[in-house]
Amino acid sequence: MSTSFQCSVMHLTYDMRIGGTEMVIKNIIEDCEADTFDMSIFCIESPLGPWGHQLKNCGIQVTSTSRKPGFDISLIKAIRAHIIENRIDVLHCHQYTPWVYGAIAALGTKTKTIFTEHGRFYPDSSSWKRKIINPWLCRITQHITSISEATKQALVDFENIPAKKIEVIYNGIREPIVDISKINELRTLLKLDNNTEVLGTIARFDPIKNHLMMLEAFSIVLKSKPNTILLMVGDGDERQNIENKLDALGITQSVIMTGYDPMPLNYLALMDVFLLSSLSEGTSMTLLEAMALGKPCVVTDAGGNAEIIQHSENGLVTENNNPSAFADSILTLLNDKDRVKYMKIKAKSRFSNMFIVNNMSRKFASLYINDGKK
Repeated sequence: MSTSFQCSVMHLTYDMRIGGTEMVIKNIIEDCEADTFDMSIFCIESPLGPWGHQLKNCGIQVTSTSRKPGFDISLIKAIRAHIIENRIDVLHCHQYTPWVYGAIAALGTKTKTIFTEHGRFYPDSSSWKRKIINPWLCRITQHITSISEATKQALVDFENIPAKKIEVIYNGIREPIVDISKINELRTLLKLDNNTEVLGTIARFDPIKNHLMMLEAFSIVLKSKPNTILLMVGDGDERQNIENKLDALGITQSVIMTGYDPMPLNYLALMDVFLLSSLSEGTSMTLLEAMALGKPCVVTDAGGNAEIIQHSENGLVTENNNPSAFADSILTLLNDKDRVKYMKIKAKSRFSNMFIVNNMSRKFASLYINDGKK
């Protein structure tokens, strides 16, 4: 995309630790043309996070502050002073709280505001205060986007935001590149022989990811497929409950827990089937990576999962929080190699058509340019 001026875009977010929202921001910045866009980041919380430091080292202006408890009026003043001083054309607010602060801070300036909702808490909820203020925030916001149709509907149902105001822009990632020799080394390190079928998941150990249901399903799978391993990549507060569940089910020897890995691509490449058992999801970046690698997936019907995985095409979608259904879907794939081959082809094709990074960045770039010219 060519333009006669450089559009100044500032991303307003919580921080730049490693996560889905942060990856979206990083991908937009890295994929949009530097000659067209002057990108910067303003974090309202600290610590900044590794991706923040990485982008800063690459020459991206990154500002970080510490939000005070309660409603922080001084933060509004700081954001407002920053966008005026740096002549920001477009303020892209990521998630709800940054939107509230950003939209108010930009009020009365030349800066145009975009709000992107990246996901919802489980169970979803709202408040009368938000339902009152949100229509007003919508009026001073040029564009509202969501990362899935499910997330869009949640904004309508819980946040009193009109559906016509919300555009769905799916997350996008670069096509991952794997080193086969590294994969083989990892398989040897984990003592996985060629006859072992590997199920796997990559997610923080949090109740919302519903690992306990996944373990119940896996214990059912093992009854007919004893030479199967579950590879669990991640860590978090739910770890002790997961370990207790493994002991209670008697399946500890069939599960490999790797701990947290900031670059888990090689583990993902090892998996024959990727599993996502979440109670709630927006657009899972790891699920997109699994598709890009041609992995058939078994996912719960939560949030945007069923928009990414077309049932019986590039994976199977099961009823949420149903271990029997989840186990049946896993066994369906393990027992049907021809179906798996078909899904691998469909997964790569769907990724290339819908979820590659350029699709996402191009749509946001169009919004930035249109707003920046006004």
